[in-house]
Amino acid sequence: QVQLVESGGGLVQAGGSLTLSCAASGGTFSSYAMGWFRQAPGKECDFVAYISRSGGITYYADSVKGRFTISRDNAQKTVSLQMNSLKPEDTARYYCARNPGGRYDRRYEYDYWGQGTQVTVSS
Repeated sequence: QVQLVESGGGLVQAGGSLTLSCAASGGTFSSYAMGWFRQAPGKECDFVAYISRSGGITYYADSVKGRFTISRDNAQKTVSLQMNSLKPEDTARYYCARNPGGRYDRRYEYDYWGQGTQVTVSS
């Protein structure tokens, strides 16, 4: 049984930083790409970042490019999202998810999801 557990969310002022972590258990972590998505109240769940199995390939949503960095540690079975220069519009619940293949920016390509961690950015 695959489980993904996010942590690291919280309240931060605009311009601040947070690092989200996602710990995986079950399955073979290094065999799967991973991604981060976010959902603000009343909005769609949007793609944020993707990292390939080895970590050598990453993709970002335009809205976070240059501010967020995704990374992974296959030995520790974790994927992280370093978020800098946070803006109020980054406020959302952030989810990590596993991608067994397919498009990196489509929710339906991800088969396991965590429960999410809340990020709130105050202005």
